[in-house]
Amino acid sequence: MVEQEIVGLLFDRFIKELEKLNLIINAGKIVDASFIEVPIQRNTKDENEEIKNGGTPTSFEDNPHKKSQKDVDARWTKKNNVVYFGYKSHVKIDAKSKLITGYLITNASKHDSQVLDDLLDSSKDKGEDLYADSAYGGEKQLEIIKEKQMNNKVGEQGYKNNPLTDLQKASNKRNQKQGPAWNMFLVLWR
Repeated sequence: MVEQEIVGLLFDRFIKELEKLNLIINAGKIVDASFIEVPIQRNTKDENEEIKNGGTPTSFEDNPHKKSQKDVDARWTKKNNVVYFGYKSHVKIDAKSKLITGYLITNASKHDSQVLDDLLDSSKDKGEDLYADSAYGGEKQLEIIKEKQMNNKVGEQGYKNNPLTDLQKASNKRNQKQGPAWNMFLVLWR
């Protein structure tokens, strides 16, 4: 079903129906990502190297049962000193209705900010506020937000020897007040 891209077509049709019913308000967008963990693979060093290079180890090809048990697309990543193996679900949410209006699935090693351009749609999101955590606040992401003509409400992040100013803290707090519903959605989503 996924190979035939039916899921994407059904999702797009579903969103169009929700828009017809005025259930998607288009009063701002929220983007975030969440890990999808999968069972850890027990491969040899050579098998892992071949998988990293985009191939499928011959030992998997020789044994169809082994191949069916292996996930060659999942990847490792580390966030806040916690190690994850699997995928990442990136979502775009309508800020008012809290309905998911866009999504992408990547391997876990893909940083949240790297899919921002693919999540946002210039024709539909233009002029709306964009709420996101500080992972989406890099220079390239700020250019994308400007290019898509959206209002930047992305949280700012402090750095070692360069903490947030009181003004930045107040701005982050204001933007997070987009609603406890956003924060509740993120808690439920994760």
